[in-house]
Amino acid sequence: MRLNGIDVSRETEARLDRFVSHFEKWAKAINLVAPSTRQQIWDRHIADSAQLFQLAPEPRTWIDLGSGGGFPGIVTAIFLAEADEGWVHLVESNNKKASFLRTAIRETGARASVHAIRAETAPAEIKAPQLMSARALAALDQLLDYAAPWFSADASFRAFFHKGRDYQRETDKARDRWSFDLVKHESKVEPGSVILEIARLAPVL
Repeated sequence: MRLNGIDVSRETEARLDRFVSHFEKWAKAINLVAPSTRQQIWDRHIADSAQLFQLAPEPRTWIDLGSGGGFPGIVTAIFLAEADEGWVHLVESNNKKASFLRTAIRETGARASVHAIRAETAPAEIKAPQLMSARALAALDQLLDYAAPWFSADASFRAFFHKGRDYQRETDKARDRWSFDLVKHESKVEPGSVILEIARLAPVL
């Protein structure tokens, strides 16, 4: 199987299949993604999430904010399971979605744990992650507020944020308050969308 140009092993493909089946069962009861996109789970959600592993394939410790339906956090954790290294801290304050994520981990063997806390309190509980992800959670300036404590603690910390066609407006607004290095990765899944890679974050003085 190939996903976004990544050769996916049979073991990882089987884990992703189990996750999709688990997702579809739970999505009938709770709102995990926009209902209009549920029928496009492989193209719209799995493939989109898998782009992160392509950008940062080394086994690292991730924090994924607003993990919700498991995108991208569970998908990243499934890829890490094959290497048997790395970890994803899934932050989700909604208890029903947190329960979904815990059972998804058990079903797939994903290398992850769930923290049923709010994003703004996560730095006090989750120490020294190396990478951060978030998808469809908040505007860029708000995400940088959440991420700032980890950037302050580790100069090599990086964040990856999925953003839609309006990313330039969000970036311009964020630069009113923040200085940061930015690499823009064009989405291979959604034309006009990007993944913003942020490094060296500091407040504008």
